[in-house]
Amino acid sequence: MTCSLLTKKMAGSLDGSQSDDSPRSESGGEDVYEAFLCPLTKKVMDDPVTLENGRTFEREAIEKWFDECREKGHPPSCPVTLQELNTMDITPSIALRNIIQEWRSRNEAVKLDMARQSLYLGNEEADILQALKHVQEIGGNCRSYKHGMRDSQLTRMIIDMLRSNSHRVRYKALQTLQVVVEGDDESKAIVAEGDTVRTIVKFLSYEPSKGKEAAVCLLFELSKSEALCEKIGSTRGAILLLVGMASSQSENITTVEKADRTLENLARSKENVMQMAINGRSQPLLAKLVEGSPETKLSMASLLGELALNNEVKVLVAQTAGSSLINLMKSQELPRREAALRALNKISSFEGSAKILIETGILPPLIKDLFLVGPNSLPIHLKEVSATILANIVNTCYDFDKVPFGSDHPKTLVSEDMVKNLLYLVSYTGPAIQWKLLEVLVGLTSSPTTVLNVVSTIRTSGAIISLVQFIEVRENTDLRLASLKLLHNLSPHMSEELANALRGTIGQLGNLVSIISENTSITEEQAEAAGLLAGLPERDLGLTQQMLGEGAFEKIIHKVVGIRQGEITGVRFEKTFLEGLVRILARVTFVFAEEPRVISFSRENNLASIFVYLLQSSGQDTIQMVSAMALENLSSESTRLTRIPEIPAPSFCASILSCVSKPPIVLGMCCIHRGICSLRESFCLVEGQAVDKLVALLEHKNEKVVEAALAALCTLLEDGLEIEKGVRVLEEANGIWPILNVLLENGTGGLRRKSVWAVERILRVEEIAREVAEGQNVSAALVDAFQNADYTTKQIAENALRHIDRIPNFSGIFSNSG
Repeated sequence: MTCSLLTKKMAGSLDGSQSDDSPRSESGGEDVYEAFLCPLTKKVMDDPVTLENGRTFEREAIEKWFDECREKGHPPSCPVTLQELNTMDITPSIALRNIIQEWRSRNEAVKLDMARQSLYLGNEEADILQALKHVQEIGGNCRSYKHGMRDSQLTRMIIDMLRSNSHRVRYKALQTLQVVVEGDDESKAIVAEGDTVRTIVKFLSYEPSKGKEAAVCLLFELSKSEALCEKIGSTRGAILLLVGMASSQSENITTVEKADRTLENLARSKENVMQMAINGRSQPLLAKLVEGSPETKLSMASLLGELALNNEVKVLVAQTAGSSLINLMKSQELPRREAALRALNKISSFEGSAKILIETGILPPLIKDLFLVGPNSLPIHLKEVSATILANIVNTCYDFDKVPFGSDHPKTLVSEDMVKNLLYLVSYTGPAIQWKLLEVLVGLTSSPTTVLNVVSTIRTSGAIISLVQFIEVRENTDLRLASLKLLHNLSPHMSEELANALRGTIGQLGNLVSIISENTSITEEQAEAAGLLAGLPERDLGLTQQMLGEGAFEKIIHKVVGIRQGEITGVRFEKTFLEGLVRILARVTFVFAEEPRVISFSRENNLASIFVYLLQSSGQDTIQMVSAMALENLSSESTRLTRIPEIPAPSFCASILSCVSKPPIVLGMCCIHRGICSLRESFCLVEGQAVDKLVALLEHKNEKVVEAALAALCTLLEDGLEIEKGVRVLEEANGIWPILNVLLENGTGGLRRKSVWAVERILRVEEIAREVAEGQNVSAALVDAFQNADYTTKQIAENALRHIDRIPNFSGIFSNSG
């Protein structure tokens, strides 16, 4: 259709005459003419083109039609008439395009005027929504009109709609603003005025899902302007909300993607990168730390040293930027070294990240900084940070005896001279560094692969005396705790040296006891002190005598009773603390022969009853085992402590008639010890009702507990006692078969020897021997012991087999023949 013909037809329609190109009504502007619409898309054309038959279409639509014809193997045709075409050539309809553009300009101007009249908060919601729709459509179709919108302050009117009470209006306003600002920095600057950005940020948390999506899409468009990045990032809560949305599992995918891309744009600002790191998005910071300028690296490392990092982030930092931080630590410039050290201090506090730093090569420069003296050495406050990092790293499960300090340094952290250097620094530095260096030694002595190296160096250097002296430190509890941990770790390997040091240094033993006895709540320091003292040789008479003289055991008893009665609490350290206390208290039962005061002390404090009570500490194997061992020691003294009653001399008549008179009966006699017994005075297990509790422990899963309980029960079957009565006591406590079962379970070492010994004593009672002889299991276990056990146990097993007639008793034959 030619331009003149189209113009005539449009004019005719305006005069009221009819035409094939009669207009269609469009709300808010001039009518749309049929000639403007593409027959394929039914939309107003942007780039009209004409075919050889004179029909006009949207260029993109007709090209797509021709492509489909070609794909189907059909000749090109007109989509309207289906007439075959000789050619697919198309001719731009420039005149029609110009007319459409003029029409669109007039129409859009009318719509914009109508929008200006409608965009007031007091108007009807439907009118506002329609106006926003028009602006959105115009903005999407025609960039030239954005200038007009700025001039008329239409953008500000749309911004005002963000304050509407209607969710629908706010949502539509956000969408419209996104279209308006797209690719237009001047419009973005208008949106950035006042507190509009803060309002948009508020929608990230307060709007429904669609509103959040529209808000984050608008922020993404605004963030494309570098000038606005700092404005958005400085808005309170913006980065926090965006980080949360970017990592959300509940938001829709568009919202998540736009939030993530917005943060990528905002990361152009160093201040925003810092805020992202503070709010849990550390990747931009790490990227700048690895690839940034020297000044940027310094600021990023400084920030990293101030952040609170979770363990996952610590690992990420170590993996991504560990090498960069270590290189920064090697710098000759003190600010860079300090920033790197403080950052490394943060990420080394988790085992996973610490191991990565070890593998990245942190140890050589770290040790160099710590030990170096002279003009290039670190200031004391940074040596403290270095010591802290080393302590963090060492307190990981790592084989430091296999980590050399680089290819040129075959030494390891537990080489003799390295440990000597650490001990030297401990002696000649201040408390802050001493504390961390002791923590380093604590880590090295906590590993079975490195503890012996440290023990050897401490032993040869005589450093144990100086280490013990830290117990008396009062003003620095961290330092004292670290020293107690170290000495506790050393005690299994240097118990004699520690005992000598504590006895030889005035006040140290008392300081240790004071630590244990202070407070009504249990601390880690108390648990370590108790563990240290418990690890000293239990038969060290001098140490026990000194503790008796200083009243240490009374304080220990007070603590034990307080814990059992619930007066002293501390859930985290209660179990280990109580174990240590019980082990300390049990040491008094090992020196009865050498120290007479122990008898009176045990009686006055009713020590046996405490251990009987502790037998019932379910789930605390060490306490049950040590209590049974203490009761064994106490019960072994019962024979000499039982009171033999004085039998009154018979009267004159009774002496004359002795053949018919009965001997006097003494009430309250112990059937085992043939005297008057009690748990308190003579430590008698029978009178103290401890037998049942010990028998119950014979079924314990821990072999050491079983062995200790059996050893205590065996004191009732010792030579010099009435063994048959002892067996009867066990029988009344239902203890015979549990003892036989211990033998049947083929225990090893001491448990096997003790069970064979006990069974031999039990089988001396004929009726029990006959019952046992009827079965095969006990016999088989005794035969196995007879064949495979040590010499003494073999002899005992042989006697037991004679009791059940599995081995002939030749002694009777020889005596008869004589």
